[in-house]
Amino acid sequence: MTIPAYSPGEGPTKSVSVSVHEGTIEAVRARVGKRGISGYVEAAIQRQIERDDLAELIASNEEIHGPLTPEEIQAAEERLFGATDRGTGTAESAA
Repeated sequence: MTIPAYSPGEGPTKSVSVSVHEGTIEAVRARVGKRGISGYVEAAIQRQIERDDLAELIASNEEIHGPLTPEEIQAAEERLFGATDRGTGTAESAA
């Protein structure tokens, strides 16, 4: 595997040709205009790379430690987001 010279979001820009569905292009143009497409696509690609890296990290951790239990996931969610009422999805008041 070759180590890239630049990290995502770094280095000079370079034009590439990609095929994208027309409906997708129209939706992006409606959000950012004609001149904002490159930045929008760059940001989307960077987010996907982050997600791929995270998925690889999770898979590697699960190989070592096994998958998380539902209880471990719930405890982590509560640490990150606070306790929630699972029936309604609303945060409980912290007193």
